[in-house]
Amino acid sequence: MKIVVIGATGTIGSAVARSLRARHNVVPVSRSGAVRVDISDPASIDALFQEVGAVDAVVACAAHGGMAPLNTESDEQFWGGLDAKLIGQVNLARRAVRHVRDSGSITLTSGRFAEPVPGSSLGFLVNAGLEAFVRSAAVEMPRGLRLNVVSPGWVSESLAAMSLDPGGGTPAVQLADAYVDAVEGQSNGRTLTVDAG
Repeated sequence: MKIVVIGATGTIGSAVARSLRARHNVVPVSRSGAVRVDISDPASIDALFQEVGAVDAVVACAAHGGMAPLNTESDEQFWGGLDAKLIGQVNLARRAVRHVRDSGSITLTSGRFAEPVPGSSLGFLVNAGLEAFVRSAAVEMPRGLRLNVVSPGWVSESLAAMSLDPGGGTPAVQLADAYVDAVEGQSNGRTLTVDAG
């Protein structure tokens, strides 16, 4: 399969690209690579598909939304994750449908915390919104296309980079298995999670 992996230079994206590359033709995409996209910009998404042409799968690992305390004074700072993670991925899915071949797949990324922590309210809103979007939009997918979302928790490598115990997270290579399952399997409209350990 020809598979676009967006965020292919990131911690999760690079592990996903490596895992898929063993059996498929992977087109790595990032903000600064040879093939570029900014999923918060619909015109950039259109330009990406014009460049890469028809594909069998699209995997989005690039989306992120920072922590934002509820009392953040700036609306722009508080709502930043909405455009970058939620609306950007919805726009990506809507546009990818036109370029993914019959019976192909689109896989997005949400996220999760075991319990709410200060600053996580927007993250919960965005991730729950993405998961609800995937569940309901999956029934509208044409031509046998499938739409899923992977919901990783803490990533071991990210925790280590923050000088925290990596044992509380999941190694990126283990998270990559969920993305591979979404691409190669038959699931549709599902939120795929991976437990730490």
